[in-house]
Formats: sequence, structure tokens, C-alpha cells
Amino acid sequence: MSDVNLWEIARRFERNAAKAVVALATESAPLADGWMVFGGVGSYVNKSCGYGYDQEVTGAQLDALVAFFSSRGVEPKAELSPFAPAALLQGLAERGFVLREFETVLYRPLRGDEASRASGPGAPPGLTIERVDPRDDAAVRTYVEVAGSGFSPEGETMSEQFMALGIKGARQPGTDSFLARLDGVPVGAGGCESMDGLTGLFGTSVLPAYRRRGVQQALISARLARAVERGSDMASIMSSPGIPTERNAMRMGFLMAYSRAVLVKHGAGLTPSP
Repeated sequence: MSDVNLWEIARRFERNAAKAVVALATESAPLADGWMVFGGVGSYVNKSCGYGYDQEVTGAQLDALVAFFSSRGVEPKAELSPFAPAALLQGLAERGFVLREFETVLYRPLRGDEASRASGPGAPPGLTIERVDPRDDAAVRTYVEVAGSGFSPEGETMSEQFMALGIKGARQPGTDSFLARLDGVPVGAGGCESMDGLTGLFGTSVLPAYRRRGVQQALISARLARAVERGSDMASIMSSPGIPTERNAMRMGFLMAYSRAVLVKHGAGLTPSP
């Protein structure tokens, strides 16, 4: 696939990711060609992202980035692709930003036959994948509980802040939420958001007792089929490096596009964001 333009994939992914968190935020402000986003102390939407492509980021704008988050009591955070200009990286370093972690962005061009493969390879008997009606309060809440289970310590109760954000996300235009049931019991969940021809898969979790049984791959397949219905020509997944999500995606034809860097600026009294 030598004709694939990874810069363009990064531009599409980062722009869509920025638009998605802006829609969930309680406060946001433009930063060059991207955004600064705040959703409350402890919220995973607290970040700056989507910039460094079509406009130069000035020193004054980087100072505004620091002030935006620091004034709200959280660590300033910048999420960048490897195509970020060297001057932007230097400007962040001069202001005390350090690397916190890497994230992997995977991509896959979509085919017209995704719907015929929606059950996923090796799916266990009795497994069904249902698309959640965003108007059904109980179904949406079950989806958020299952989807969010993999992003908090096992046995820990989901915070109301996380639940409210998950419910709001499930009801966004262009978003589809899927619940996996095994013999009627909810065992896994995952969402996707389609925008500008790109469908991003996110928030996939499978309950511990049901892992390694093909549930996650079935959820991926269902969302790829939905992406084609939505008119997308490409799907993407963002994952921590080396975790099961990354491995399952690669088994289903996803390729690595790039590693994105998460940079933060520590400060006394500032709360880190997930």
C-alpha cells in the first residue's frame, strides 16, 4: 500500500478526534487550526489536539494553551502526531512539556463486503451484536457501563462524571454504540464515530470472563459494516501500544499509521487528566 498518504491519514484522524472531544466538552477554545478542550477536573477530554497542520502555532498561542488548562486546575496536555513541526515541539519543550506516553493509530481502507463479515471470525455460538438505540436510556446506560469497564480498575464503580460523559457521547450525531451479548448476557461493547469519510472505532471493552473468545473481533466487524453504511472509505483505531485491541485490529487487517505523542506540563496543584 505504497500509495497511502500517512500525513493525510494523520490530518483526518487528528481533526476528527479534536471535533469529537469539542462536542463533549463543557469549554473549548481554538488553538491555531486545532482546539483546547476542557470537560471538568478528571475528565478524559482535557487536552489540546488537532493542530500543527495548516497553521503555524505561535509562541503566544502556546502561552494561551498553558494558561487555558492551568487556570482550570489541570495539567496542560498536548496530543501530537509525528508530523508536528519541529518548531512546535521546541516551543512546547521550552514551556516545560514532557513526554507522558505514546498511542498507536491504526487504519484500514474499507471494502463493500464488510456487512457479510459482520459476525467476526471465530465468534462463539450464542453471540449477538446489537446497535444501541440512543433514545433507550436503559440500553445506553448498559452500553456505557460495559464499554467503560475496561478503562477503570476491575471492581471499581464508574464515576458519575464518566457515566454522564459516556451517555452524552453515545448520543452524538454520527456516533453508533454496539453491545455484545452472549446468550443474552452483556459481555462487551464498543462505539464508533463517522465523520468526513473516516470512521473511528473507540471505547472497546470485553468483560474479563469472556475475553479470548472472539467478542472483540466481532465488535470490530460490526462497526466496520456500519462504517460502510455511513459512507466511510476508511476506519481507524487508537490504542495503547501492545494491548489486545491493537493485536485484534491487526488480525483484522488494520495497519499501523503512526505513533502519536502525549505531552504534559506538570505543575504544583494541577490535576493530571486521563
